Amino acid sequence: MTDMDAETSAHTEPMADEEESLFSNLDIFLFSLIIAFVVYWFMSRKKPEPIPEFKKLDTPAPTTRETSFIEKMKKTGKNIIVFYGSQTGTGEEFANRLSKDAQRYGMKGMAADPEEYEMGELCRLSEIKNALAIFCMATYGEGDPTDNAQDFYDWLQENDDEDLSGLTYTVFALGNKTYEHYNAMGKYVDKRLEELGAKRIFDLGLGDDDGNLEEDFVSWREQFWPAVCEHFGVEALGDDSSIRQYELKEHTDLNMNKVYSGEIGRLKSFEVQKPPYDSKNPFLASVTVNRRLHKAGNRHLMHLELDITGSKIRYESGDHVAVFPTNDSALVNKLGQVLGVDLDAVISLNNLDEESNKKHPFPCPTSYRTALTHYLDITNSPRTNVLYELAQYASDPKDQENMRKMASSSPEGKALYQNWVLGASRNILAILEDMPSLKPPIDHMCELLPRLQARYYSIASSSKVHPNSIHICAVVVEYETPTGRVNKGVATNWLKNKLVTNNGHKSTVPMFIRKSQFRLPFKATNPVIMIGPGTGIAPFMGFIQERAWLKQQGKEVGETVMYFGCRHKSEDYLYQEELEDAEKNGVLTQLNVAFSRDQEQKVYVQHLVKRNKEHLWKLIHSDNAHIYVCGDAKNMAHDVQAALYEIGEELGGMTRTQATDYIKKLMTKGRYSQDVWS
Repeated sequence: MTDMDAETSAHTEPMADEEESLFSNLDIFLFSLIIAFVVYWFMSRKKPEPIPEFKKLDTPAPTTRETSFIEKMKKTGKNIIVFYGSQTGTGEEFANRLSKDAQRYGMKGMAADPEEYEMGELCRLSEIKNALAIFCMATYGEGDPTDNAQDFYDWLQENDDEDLSGLTYTVFALGNKTYEHYNAMGKYVDKRLEELGAKRIFDLGLGDDDGNLEEDFVSWREQFWPAVCEHFGVEALGDDSSIRQYELKEHTDLNMNKVYSGEIGRLKSFEVQKPPYDSKNPFLASVTVNRRLHKAGNRHLMHLELDITGSKIRYESGDHVAVFPTNDSALVNKLGQVLGVDLDAVISLNNLDEESNKKHPFPCPTSYRTALTHYLDITNSPRTNVLYELAQYASDPKDQENMRKMASSSPEGKALYQNWVLGASRNILAILEDMPSLKPPIDHMCELLPRLQARYYSIASSSKVHPNSIHICAVVVEYETPTGRVNKGVATNWLKNKLVTNNGHKSTVPMFIRKSQFRLPFKATNPVIMIGPGTGIAPFMGFIQERAWLKQQGKEVGETVMYFGCRHKSEDYLYQEELEDAEKNGVLTQLNVAFSRDQEQKVYVQHLVKRNKEHLWKLIHSDNAHIYVCGDAKNMAHDVQAALYEIGEELGGMTRTQATDYIKKLMTKGRYSQDVWS
């Protein structure tokens, strides 16, 4: 330790001398360097460049959609406005026809979607001379408003102090007599407007789609316009010539990237998908399963599964999936041949009314082929207005006369339309083929044909079990018409051909979800009675999956009773394995199946309901059970209801009136739900 200290101190002094000398030279060097740098900087620095002044661009303010229908009517000289509540497009179609009619009486009309306008302005309609509001209101589901009329319905319900004494109106309702709440929306609008002081100038029209909706509308319309003339003191102009709503523009050098190829809303929306997905922006779901459900027989029943992974789409058991189908290419090609046109010509149909919110009848620019494949309904029988407008293009005077006659409300005309068009199931192609003198320009035909609508299916899966998959159960529609042609259901035949892989590519289906009130009870302990023959079983597959999932979670689940019906056990017993497994595992506490044609006397679900009346009555009357009916509205749903009335009479000691009221109260309380179609 001592030796080290001595050595260290011996070397300290000389080092200190050297260090002092070194720092002195370094200081001088650093100062010189800094001075040189400062001089260089002052000599070489540039003056700062002035920031250029940019001229402010005159950018137009973003255009906002006109929500005041009063201002729009004033601006465009309109005095008749036709609001429509439409789910499948028929209400909108009738509204367009009525707005076009106005021109024949020296008036100007516009069709309007109530969802797009401020309906509180109805009280201002008296600001416009000879103003009239017409409401074409369809009823959806169990007496509900259509999606686009929901806000209007809410507004009518909530505004008791609204003064509509300056409003002159009439209502045409669209419904179906097989449903419990026939034309409920139209009736409500008619009654409510009167309660708020509005003046009805013509009786409520009731259209029945179970009968002949077109005939109901034509008959009402032919009496309605004379009443309008009398009320406003105007006369028909006597001009029966066709009134074009759109003008044709042909494109010869358009960039094909700007041409619609089947998209419902945004251009290229199928190439670049962006949520949220709805009726104007459907999601392209891949088909992961497409299997036959039938074991034999001549009907094709199918089960499809659509992949919604990554779409952020959410659904609940009981909801509906809507799909956008396309028409059969063979049908489209035949139309092109009969009309002698180039289907690949690119066109636009532009609204002659530049102020209209509806610029085109379908997405434009597009080709005739795309319009006839994706956008227009070419398989249903055309309505009378289409025949009336196309009559002018028939070179044979007899054909012209017959077409105009079919569009009239005369008994002879109605009978001719009923037999020759509806009874024979003639679509537009069949009419053109059977009336060779009729050669309409394709653009006018495309203007008149209704839009091809989305098709709705009850979802056959539970999101608790299949969060990324939606299941569809459907039967393919195909039948021979009285003229010997084979008519095919658009959507079911299109879905049938949606193989999992098609020429190495995944098959896709444009779809979106429509919410439903068809819901399992909030309390899992409530018993559930499900009645669904045929493809009416679809939502119940989702219910069964969900009840099984709840049991797996350790939840207490009430009795789950199923009534299913089909023709033959060996042919069309849908989901037989799944149903029998559910019964074996205790998920289904009771499985009742009616095979209608496996014995001499036909047996349907309503017969099994009556057979199990004691058990059913206990579940309904004592155990707070929820009843669900899905399938055919016209016969099955009606017969099931009648069976329950009988059970109420027999076991509840009620009169038929009391039993009817009892079942109706269950409906009001949400304990009796129907998802039916006709």
